[in-house]
Amino acid sequence: MLTETFGDLLFIPSSDPMKEFPSPEALMKRIIISTKPPQEYKEFLKAKDNQNGSGNIADLPDQGSLRRIDSNADESDGKDELDEQDEEDSDEDDPKFQQDTACEYRKLITIQAGKPKGHLRDALKVDPDKVRRLSLSETQLAKATVSHGAEVIRFTQKNILRVYPKGTRVNSSNYDPVNAWIHGAQMVAFNMQGHDKALRLMQGFFRANGGCGYVKKPDFLLTTGPNGEVFDPKASLPVKTTLKVKVYMGDGWRMDFSKTHFDAFSPPDFYTRVGIAGVRADSVMKKTRVLEDQWVPVWDEEFTFPLKVPELALLRIEVQEYDMSEKHDFGGQTVLPVWELKQGIRAVPLHDRKGVRYKSVRLLMRFDFV
Repeated sequence: MLTETFGDLLFIPSSDPMKEFPSPEALMKRIIISTKPPQEYKEFLKAKDNQNGSGNIADLPDQGSLRRIDSNADESDGKDELDEQDEEDSDEDDPKFQQDTACEYRKLITIQAGKPKGHLRDALKVDPDKVRRLSLSETQLAKATVSHGAEVIRFTQKNILRVYPKGTRVNSSNYDPVNAWIHGAQMVAFNMQGHDKALRLMQGFFRANGGCGYVKKPDFLLTTGPNGEVFDPKASLPVKTTLKVKVYMGDGWRMDFSKTHFDAFSPPDFYTRVGIAGVRADSVMKKTRVLEDQWVPVWDEEFTFPLKVPELALLRIEVQEYDMSEKHDFGGQTVLPVWELKQGIRAVPLHDRKGVRYKSVRLLMRFDFV
């Protein structure tokens, strides 16, 4: 079905196992398969092992990728089991899907899915003879970056790391994706129904590179030092550049909202929050003063952000309407990749909670790097 449906668009690996993933340029306008090998392939390996009588299948390709951890479960102990669906599927006896077909299907899988075995340090070991994909829950990633941060980055320099929300997020909330990004994770999965801060960060992060859906990692996440050292997000680093953000004024709410949307009897009381999301040393939020009874607020305030890792920094902008007795009302937001900011005076469009751009709401701002 895959070969008939996709035809020449389907990328088929030239070697098994692959020692290096193809570049994005080589995969342009191609379809790649990323999954675990079928259960029947595992049975084929067992049968082959029995025929050889060696009792050792260590030399057979990718047997460590035969079990998955892609199910959204909270594996806080770093160990994962097959989910119920996997077990049910493996018990099904489909005569049309023979072992030779399973072997052919496996040859179409470019990115072999894997699971951690035992200790996280062992799961993050780099195999010089093959590349693979490892999936970790957000809980496992948090543990790994605390205790084995360097190993995580080394792993992602050659292999693919996928991170997914833990299964207990039944309300479709999300984890902070920045920790995954600054450690080089390529596939950071979200609950797309949860329109929260994390999803806004994702939308802002992927506004980079023309919004094409791919962002190249900075070079320091892809290289090692003369002694094998890698980038450490927690290290004390010097300030590389300073971003100055001036918030002049805002307008557009009177066109996009009703007169009583924010306050029933008076114009709104707006203030703007401006900050950085990135490595811990750069992350901060600041805010303007509240301007009462103004549909067109003029703040004319400037904020300074010394940045140690601007290549991984996101500029967060959010407007709130101050309410003394209740929760403040939402007035718009946007997130912009710092490394693509253009200097000078800019009209910055704001978006709603879901990331949909308002028709008229803008902030007049100025960006300078010093």
